[in-house]
Amino acid sequence: MISQDKQRRFEAELIDSYDEELEMELDDRMLDGEGTFTDEDRALRKMYFRELFRLQGELVKLQDWVVTTGHRLVVIFEGRDAAGKGGAIKRITQRLNPRVCRVAALPAPNNRERTQWYFQRYVTHLPAGGEIVLFDRSWYNRAGVERVMNFCTDEEYEEFFRSVPEFEKMLVRSGIQIIKYWFSITDDEQEVRFQARIQDPLKQWKLSPMDLESRRRWEAYTVAKEVMLQRSHIPEAPWWVVQAVDKKRARLNCMHHLLSQVPYHEIEHPAIDLPARVYNKDYSRQPVPGSIIVPEVY
Repeated sequence: MISQDKQRRFEAELIDSYDEELEMELDDRMLDGEGTFTDEDRALRKMYFRELFRLQGELVKLQDWVVTTGHRLVVIFEGRDAAGKGGAIKRITQRLNPRVCRVAALPAPNNRERTQWYFQRYVTHLPAGGEIVLFDRSWYNRAGVERVMNFCTDEEYEEFFRSVPEFEKMLVRSGIQIIKYWFSITDDEQEVRFQARIQDPLKQWKLSPMDLESRRRWEAYTVAKEVMLQRSHIPEAPWWVVQAVDKKRARLNCMHHLLSQVPYHEIEHPAIDLPARVYNKDYSRQPVPGSIIVPEVY
C-alpha cells in the first residue's frame, strides 16, 4: 500500500517529467513570436499534448517490440534548414531508451573520410539487432547540400544516384527497414524561423554560415530536392513527405506515420515487484563533507 506522501511525490515526479514538454512548448511559442493564448490556442495545446503523450506511449511499445524481435530500423530525416527535423527527432526519442534508439548526426567529413567510399562513414552507424537509428541528415547530403554548394563533382553526384538504390536495397535484403522522411516548409516559413533565430540568443547557435547561404540558394535546393525524390524513391525504401509548416502537426503526423510503418505489437512483461531493502545493523552512514556539497542557490 502506497502512503499518501509517497503517492504525492510520485504524482509530482510525473508532473515534473511533463514539465519538460511544457518548457519546450513555451520555447516554441516564443520562437514563433506568438503572445498570449486564445481559447482556441489552449484547446489546440491540450490536443497536442494529449496526442503527443499517447504517441510516445506507442513508441515505447514499438521499442519493446524491436528489442524482443531483434528488428533493425533506420529512419532518415531530411529537409531544409529550420524545417523542424530536430524537433520531431527530439519528441520521438524523448521517452525511449538511448541504448535502443539513438540519433546519428554526422559532421562534415574529415580529410580521411573524403577519400573513403562515400557510404562508409554511415555504415558504422547502422543498427544491430534490437536497435533503432534516426539519421538527422544522412547519406542524402550528397544529393542536397553537397550538390547545391558544389562540394562534390558532377561525376560523384551521378555515381551517388547510381549507387544509392543498390545500397539501400542491399540494406533491406539484410533485414534493415528504412523509412525516409522529407520535411517540407515554404519559403516564407523558413524566413520567419531564421529571423526568429537571429533574434533569440538561445537559438542563434543553430544558424551557421551554411544555413544563411542555403537561404540565398532556395531555388537550387528546390531543384536538388525534386531530383533526389525522383531518383531515389524506390519500393524498398520510399520517400515520405511531411508537411511541416505547422511544427506541432508535423511532429504528430510523423510519429503516427512512423508507427504505422512497423508491424509492432505490445509485448507482455511480467509484473515487477520492488524488493524490500536490506538493512544491516553494522552499517553506519558516514557524513558528507560540507565542502563538496553543491550550494543550494535555489
